Amino acid sequence: MRDPYTVLGVPRNASDKDIKSAYRKLAKALHPDQNPDDKAAHARFAEVTAAYDFLSDATKRGQYDRGEIDADGNPKFAGFGGFDGAGMRGGRPGGGAGAGGFSAEDILKEFMSGFGGNRRSAGANPFSGAAGGASWDPFTASTSSSGRSIKGEDITVDLAVTLEDAHKGASVPVTLPTGKTVSVKLPKPLEEGQQIRLRGQGKPSPLGGKTGDALVTVRFARHRQFRREGNDLRVDVPITLYEAVLGAKVRVPTLSGTVELNLPPGVDTAKALRLKGKGLFEKGDLYVNLRVVLPEGGDPDLESLMRFWRDQKPYKVRE
Repeated sequence: MRDPYTVLGVPRNASDKDIKSAYRKLAKALHPDQNPDDKAAHARFAEVTAAYDFLSDATKRGQYDRGEIDADGNPKFAGFGGFDGAGMRGGRPGGGAGAGGFSAEDILKEFMSGFGGNRRSAGANPFSGAAGGASWDPFTASTSSSGRSIKGEDITVDLAVTLEDAHKGASVPVTLPTGKTVSVKLPKPLEEGQQIRLRGQGKPSPLGGKTGDALVTVRFARHRQFRREGNDLRVDVPITLYEAVLGAKVRVPTLSGTVELNLPPGVDTAKALRLKGKGLFEKGDLYVNLRVVLPEGGDPDLESLMRFWRDQKPYKVRE
């Protein structure tokens, strides 16, 4: 253990009352019932409890202050008078009353009801849960239930999915940091950044408890055709000049396959055509942007027609 005075944040000349007060404050803030998922708080709680138990024993505190024993209660040198090896070797500091007659258990009993009502009866071990329930061991920094220790750590994974897989709620493979590949069923509808929990796919517990979970954060991969705007999609569809002038039927891609779109003669290519319900999850719409594509390499006849049109039938499209 570290220097118990440092652990509790008190000076070496602190009174029993100051030590008790410091412990009360730390124990209440760090107790596992207050921080069920904070392993750092669990370890810190165990440390401050051990430090208080050590300093609340007047005999051990005196020996420590004189340099006769270390913070674990082990002698620093042999042969000094009054040394009592029993209770200071091979074990954790005792929980005897001290610091004004209060043990760590006494202090914890004072505010434990604030964490869990009356589930702990007077005189009961403040680290014990209800019958058959979980209990906290401050010296191993673990929560146990019928001998089982705390759960293993969760792991995080980023997963990029295609719009098609998300649209149909497909099952997709994901490779975990452990090297294991598992199948993930995508919820429908799916939100960007949504997290999917895979229970039991995380790290094993170092103390024999349950295995942690894998937390998969899902993001939409960039699509080669569609641009996503929430649940709406946009797609560019090329058409010929004569299709734009005369009208036509053109095939338009969607996430569920292609559909046929009727273009009226003289269609306005500056405005997107809306296909209702053809967006993502059938909740959004599909907006089709038409792009007029001229013949590759040019065409002499088309150029001649355009010169005639320019000279004989000019019209304005820009102010």
